Amino acid sequence: MSKQELVVLGQDEGAGVCCPGLLTAPLDEDQAVELAKVFKALGDPVRLRLLSLIASRAGGEVCVCDLTPAFDLSQPTISHHLKLLRQAGLVDCERRGTWVYYWLVPETTDRLAAILTRPAGEPLPDRTAPAGAAS
Repeated sequence: MSKQELVVLGQDEGAGVCCPGLLTAPLDEDQAVELAKVFKALGDPVRLRLLSLIASRAGGEVCVCDLTPAFDLSQPTISHHLKLLRQAGLVDCERRGTWVYYWLVPETTDRLAAILTRPAGEPLPDRTAPAGAAS
């Protein structure tokens, strides 16, 4: 397991220039490294399911006690996955008594969506067949 800390998107000094859309301008090295950490957090099926369960919950938040039974994993493993999602800035949480409640951080998912979305109304570049391909 990696002990690497995940940087929350937009929580550095250059937050305003964090990440242009992929079709707007090429990412520089720092932007690519920052984004890769967030996508790495999303790159695990358990974490992706956890994020989906949290995001789709009516009322906007869910108790960890309601998340754990959805998986055939131990509670410490689920907590580890939730910690990585939190470090990536995708979810946040609050302890209430003995339980911890999680909710989506929409600013982070909105930023990811903006990076992956082409500007409205702009067509994709024409693609030509590779050399040697049949027409």
